[in-house]
This record gives sequence, structure tokens and C-alpha cells, in this order.
Amino acid sequence: MNARTEPEEAEPATPARPPIVRELLLVAGLFLVYKCGRQLATGHTAEAFRNAHRVWDAERWLRLPDEDAAQSLLLHGDGLVHVANTYYATVHFPATAAFLVWLHLRRPAHYVWARRVLAAVTAAALVVHLTFPLAPPRMLTATGLIDTARVYGPSVYGPPQTDTLSNQFAAMPSLHFGWALMVAVGLIVATRSRLRWLWLLHPLVTLLVIVGTANHYWLDALIASALLGVALAVIRAPRRTVTTAGRGAPAGGPARPAEERTAGEKALVGAGR
Repeated sequence: MNARTEPEEAEPATPARPPIVRELLLVAGLFLVYKCGRQLATGHTAEAFRNAHRVWDAERWLRLPDEDAAQSLLLHGDGLVHVANTYYATVHFPATAAFLVWLHLRRPAHYVWARRVLAAVTAAALVVHLTFPLAPPRMLTATGLIDTARVYGPSVYGPPQTDTLSNQFAAMPSLHFGWALMVAVGLIVATRSRLRWLWLLHPLVTLLVIVGTANHYWLDALIASALLGVALAVIRAPRRTVTTAGRGAPAGGPARPAEERTAGEKALVGAGR
């Protein structure tokens, strides 16, 4: 039997799903490192404010839009700014967790890839938090911005002097935006729906929220995007196949063996690989 007639090795119908207990521990560890690692950067208040002035001046030099433009959009109504504050306080962790759970259940190969990318981005972000403490724009009087969470609620932060649950001087990069962008990228890569590009609304809304509420500068999101880009370049996504992209068997029965498919069906399957 020559190479032309030799049958191809069959791909597994479903990629192996990582053990659920191990993955729960790994993901819980990722969130714990994120929360605890930020605490290591506390105690650098003066440096954080000096860096804030540098970032603000750098944005003006780069002619980036003024953060006030984003905040003005939210301040058109008390209800809108309250929704933005609620989005900032409640969507970040649950959306990322739901994304990982869905991938684990439906796209195991993509789940492993996404978890590794998120871990790499988070680790890199913590290094920046430690080496470049940064006060958010809501704390910098030179910006003219208001702390919308404190004024309109709800707020996830207390006074910086007494807040022991979070490090408020770890604005750059914004993991709010970095994780949201990865959620969108991951769902776009792992699915085939023509509407999958609408997932980009999640990071776009997140960007408006984090800047408009004066919790982050534009540069915080740009640096987060750069870190994600490097992680995606190094940690390659799994090859798109019929199974990893979610295309199931034809309606009415299981998929036919390769030797029984028509030429058109073989071409269609080949195009999906």
C-alpha cells in the first residue's frame, strides 16, 4: 500500500479534558496569586504618584485622547455611571471564570491554551506592578477626573491608607482589560459562529468603563494588550479542527468514515483543519 492509498491516522473525536479537581486548584491559584501578588507592591505611595504624573505627561506627549472624554460619556446620567461602576466591580472575575469553565467543558484543547495565556499575562503584570507602582487617575488631582465609584457607587475600594484587601497603586497594566481581551480572543478562536466577533464588545465596554471611572489610564490598557500579544505569540493556539472548533456530526447520525465521504465533503473537512 503506497502513500496515496494508506489511510490517515484518525484524530481523537474529543481532546482529553484536564482533570477537573486539578484545574480548579490551578485556576484558584491563579486568582490567589493575582490578589496576593498585588499586595507585595504596597507601601510605595510617593513613587506611585510620581509615576502617575509621568504617565499622564507621556499620554499628552503621545497625543492620546484625554481620559476626561470617556468619563464625560458616563456622566450623562447617574444611572449610566452607576451601571459602569457596577460593571467594574462585578464582571471582571465572574466573566473570566465563566469563560474558563465553558472552555473546559466544551473546548478542552482551547482551555489549556487559554489558561496558560492568562497565567503568563498575570505573571508579567505582577512584575510590572512590583517594579512600576502607579496611582490611578482618580487619585491624581492634575487629571481633573472624579472617583465615580466613590461619588455614585458602588465602590470596591476603601481609603488607600486602610484598604488591606487590594493594592490601589497597581494600575499598570490593567488586568481588567487584559483578561477581558483574552476572553474575547479565546471565544473568537474557539468558535465558528459568524457572530463570534461580537465578543470584542466585552473588552471595548471594559475599556470605556476602566477609563471612564478613572481607575485606569489609556496606557494601562495598551501595556496590557502588548503583554497579551507577546503571550499569544509564544503560546500558540491549538490547530482548528472539526472537533476543537465545535463542529459536530451531521444531523441524523454519526459522522461517516473518511473513505465513505464524497469529494465535496472531504474538501469541506479539509478546509476546516
